[in-house]
Amino acid sequence: MRHFLEITDLTIDELDEVLDLAEAPIEALGRPLEGGGVALVFEKPSNRTRHSMEMAVVQLGGHPVYTRGEEVGFDVRESVEDVARIMSGYHAMLAARVFSHQVVARLAASASVPVVNMLSDHSHPLQGLADLLTMRQSLGPLRGRTVAYVGDHNNVSRSLAEASVMLGMHVRLGCPAGYDASDGELARISTFGPGTIEQFADPATAVAGAAVVHTDTWTSMGQEAEKAERTEIFGRYQVNRALLAAAGDVHGEAYFMHCLPAYRGFEVTDDVIEGDRSLVWRQGHNRMHTARGVMAFLRGVRQ
Repeated sequence: MRHFLEITDLTIDELDEVLDLAEAPIEALGRPLEGGGVALVFEKPSNRTRHSMEMAVVQLGGHPVYTRGEEVGFDVRESVEDVARIMSGYHAMLAARVFSHQVVARLAASASVPVVNMLSDHSHPLQGLADLLTMRQSLGPLRGRTVAYVGDHNNVSRSLAEASVMLGMHVRLGCPAGYDASDGELARISTFGPGTIEQFADPATAVAGAAVVHTDTWTSMGQEAEKAERTEIFGRYQVNRALLAAAGDVHGEAYFMHCLPAYRGFEVTDDVIEGDRSLVWRQGHNRMHTARGVMAFLRGVRQ
């Protein structure tokens, strides 16, 4: 039995295999969840995660059961461990979108079925898969290409960096002091594959040579009280036409990606997200395809 709590729960070969499964025709995957349920527990609400996961479960022949966080009440109504044991008796798989990564880790430790991390404060592996698939579809082979992330080094950038290094990409982070990756974090990520990772305080330097520029919201869910402060700190990290023009490699201009939701006029300008180099809609749709791929993989489907 395997869990998917972080990108690095997969080997490099398995990461490629999951991406291949994501692109495989649905009928080629069989119905590995036939007759089974998948519990989808949301402590944090989501548009893309709920819709992509529910549809991916249906496409694999299963029945998604959406559950709000307060309905299970982790460590309030019941312990995380008790929830895991009970739900394992009902479902073929559990998935949770949580505030604390320790919750999904504890679910996995007590569950007798695979557990999928739909997002935690530490990582967003489902988003990382969609990011990799979108870049692979747009760039071709990823090994040796450069990807930049500008903004807050958070769960999204961590999973993106891990996955990109695993597949041999050169990762360049552009983050302000205090919101950047530690030296230990950079060293840790660099061990996961043949790729490299660097960090720069200047966003224009960070995007130099990048085939793709990623960003995320400056103020994530639960950080609303910090919005004014973060807006001031991150102002020069906005992805606008000038910053995107500073990117690009020998193959041409850089693409733009964003995990969404996007706050236009803050981390990205309207003309960039709506521009002809924007991949955000394909990226969002790939959330469903990669969710289907990883769940099929966890149920034993192989190419």
